Amino acid sequence: MRLSHRRFTASIAFAAIAGLTLAGCSGGPGSTTSDAGAKGDGVVTVYGTIADTEAKLLEKSWADWEKKNNIDIQYESSKEFEAQIAIRAQGGNAPDLAIFPQPGLMADLASRDFLKPAPKAVEDNVDKNWSKDWKAYGTVGDTFYGAPLMASVKGFVWYSPKKFKEWGVEVPKTWDELLAVTKTIQEKSGTAPWCAGFGSGDATGWPGTDWVEDLVLREAGPETYDKWVKNEIPFTDPAIKTAFDSLGEILLNPAYVNATFGDVRSINTTAFGDVATPIANGTCALTHQASFFDGFITDAGGKVGPDGDVWAFITPAAKAGGQAVTGGGEIVGAFSDDADTQKVQAYLSSADWANSRVSLGGVISANKGLDPANAKSPILQEAIKILQDPKTTFRFDASDLMPGSVGAGTFWKGMVNWINGTPTDEVLTSIEGGWPSK
Repeated sequence: MRLSHRRFTASIAFAAIAGLTLAGCSGGPGSTTSDAGAKGDGVVTVYGTIADTEAKLLEKSWADWEKKNNIDIQYESSKEFEAQIAIRAQGGNAPDLAIFPQPGLMADLASRDFLKPAPKAVEDNVDKNWSKDWKAYGTVGDTFYGAPLMASVKGFVWYSPKKFKEWGVEVPKTWDELLAVTKTIQEKSGTAPWCAGFGSGDATGWPGTDWVEDLVLREAGPETYDKWVKNEIPFTDPAIKTAFDSLGEILLNPAYVNATFGDVRSINTTAFGDVATPIANGTCALTHQASFFDGFITDAGGKVGPDGDVWAFITPAAKAGGQAVTGGGEIVGAFSDDADTQKVQAYLSSADWANSRVSLGGVISANKGLDPANAKSPILQEAIKILQDPKTTFRFDASDLMPGSVGAGTFWKGMVNWINGTPTDEVLTSIEGGWPSK
């Protein structure tokens, strides 16, 4: 099973972060001392959320480099990453490098001096191969801490081209057309067209935040989206409620969900990855998920491609024309700055690493040095084209940019409550309540 480059970990992390205290001059994380220039012991530990098949591919991506440079990269994965990284940092047991799935979490730790500023080689790679926006995600204040790693394009709607032809429907160009296609499929098939899963352990609810973010960007536009991320407009703003109302036309409609799994509330108890099986075998017509879902469908036995079992289109905007997408990624931050750690950090920020990992399949990167041909999957090639298209309006996942108490806290919980029947106004008020006091 391939796991996404998204959050699968507990929002309680940020309770742990709130209690962090600096480690004084002990030489551990949070210390004002530095190991910069130290040779290192030939071992660099890396900690992150990437697991299972993808973890094996991650390790394979740097295997040749390890041997050439005589550095042993030891990777550890955890579903409790967000909570544990804070605890380990506080206890002086942090890894050399951490792969942060949320810029906000990285920023929280950096602001408390637990992270080391990125070395010049890393910053040079980022200046060369990444956009200013991507660099900003790894910058706290005026200090650059971490380079982006992989990326994903969110907001794909996965469907069966063969079934669309059978039902006489075409890929919609607007949100209203998507609703019309949904209605036609329901009438012709006699079953719920959509399947969805919000289940992800302690991170249950995050797939719903992706839906909302897509709709805010597409309906209200990038300026409103940016203000929302900064809480310059609150969750209770009409623009955000409109996004929830639009989403509710699908996910709260018992005639439209939850194909093969149950009723509306079954969305919360369905693991997000389990949705791949009915999509692959055709018993579910539509689902919403990021580009990484390609790996899940392949693992479920489906062939992804324009003429395959499953293909995808970007969630349409309110009006036809233009392309706006949300996306995600990771930031690699360092708790150590000895020579070996810096060397690994620089390699992970390079085009060489991006091409190595993408060529193994299942992922993409926004690194400009990436050759799109290395992405063997058609949908990943499509996603790279979207990222590289200067006409694309791209915004990083909003909940990843919000403070953790909201983005990985009240927002996730709010989506679960909303699916369980809590009124929208009440949900929006509770989510807004997660914002830290100014």
